[in-house]
Amino acid sequence: MNRIIKVGLLLLGGVFIVLQGLAFELEGAAVSALMLVLLTVLYCKWTNNKSRMFFWFLVTFTLAHLLSYSSWYGPIIQQEQIDYYYYGANILYIVSYLFLIAKIALSIKIKAVFKELAIPILILFLLDIFCVVLVTDTTKSALSVYEYTLEFIYNAVIMALLSVALIDYMYRNDNKSMLFLLGSICIVFSEIIQLAYFYILKNDKNLGFIYSFFLVVAFLFFYLQSQVNFTGPEPTYVDVDEKLEA
Repeated sequence: MNRIIKVGLLLLGGVFIVLQGLAFELEGAAVSALMLVLLTVLYCKWTNNKSRMFFWFLVTFTLAHLLSYSSWYGPIIQQEQIDYYYYGANILYIVSYLFLIAKIALSIKIKAVFKELAIPILILFLLDIFCVVLVTDTTKSALSVYEYTLEFIYNAVIMALLSVALIDYMYRNDNKSMLFLLGSICIVFSEIIQLAYFYILKNDKNLGFIYSFFLVVAFLFFYLQSQVNFTGPEPTYVDVDEKLEA
């Protein structure tokens, strides 16, 4: 059964990329929501060593996608009205990425990491600020104050995810951390391109294809890392990974 779900997910991933590339956003939203539900079921039922934080990442990200999909059937939001679907979905996305950050933070001894990588962490922090301000400012003219604030926080969280994944890989240097880093890189690319797709070059089919491709590949890497155990020599900074009771 799990092989059937895996094959189905790959096929749905291809369909999702094509639909987004052709700007069929409603159909693409439906397919992506189904993909995430199946992926969550696949992870929960056929993963031996489950991470509590990764589980909640899948759940909240899936809920965000379902909420975003349901917005297509909700009332039309006028310009002066508050788009609760937009705020609700984006807050859930932020929470889901925070679960991924927590997954890494809970598996390491943070003091030891800061002691060994103080300068790289400082450089990453400054680069994160620069990138977040630069990327978010590109949408400033198209957003209200509250929307801009939410997008700023959103971008800050995904850049923090990338930095945490990079720091984790610098220490662990194994297949699991490498897959997690690759997934994080793809997520950042996907999110940045989505900003351009929705606010700058609106509904550009090429951008739709690219951001959806990176999103599918990101979840492929995230799932693969969830199936791999830590393989490198365990350094002193690593704590025992938090497990989800089966």
